Amino acid sequence: MIDADLLNGTALSFIGDAIYSLKVREYLVSQGYHRSNDLQRLTITYVSAKGQTLAYEKLKDSDFLSDKEEEIFKRGRNAIGHIPKNGNLHDYSIASGLEAVCGYLYLKDLERLERLFEVIL
Repeated sequence: MIDADLLNGTALSFIGDAIYSLKVREYLVSQGYHRSNDLQRLTITYVSAKGQTLAYEKLKDSDFLSDKEEEIFKRGRNAIGHIPKNGNLHDYSIASGLEAVCGYLYLKDLERLERLFEVIL
């Protein structure tokens, strides 16, 4: 068992990236999207750095994140190593922070993770 409290922001973001993508894909299929072109196009709108920045803004606007989750967000936001060619520092930092929260909740509190995605999606 992995102790999420001991992981750095990069490791939490790495796990959270996979979880975030999976939850978005589950959501899209549950909404009736089954054509691969539609699924790919819509997935990108959610999992891109810009899409994750919008998701984080929803969480902030609804005052969803706990103090601990904000701490984890900052840990992930500050741990970015490189910026992709088509991204910008602000969005990529926010996306990394949100992914860290997803990774943390996946390891610590699946019920809370589900509630987070209810707000986002």
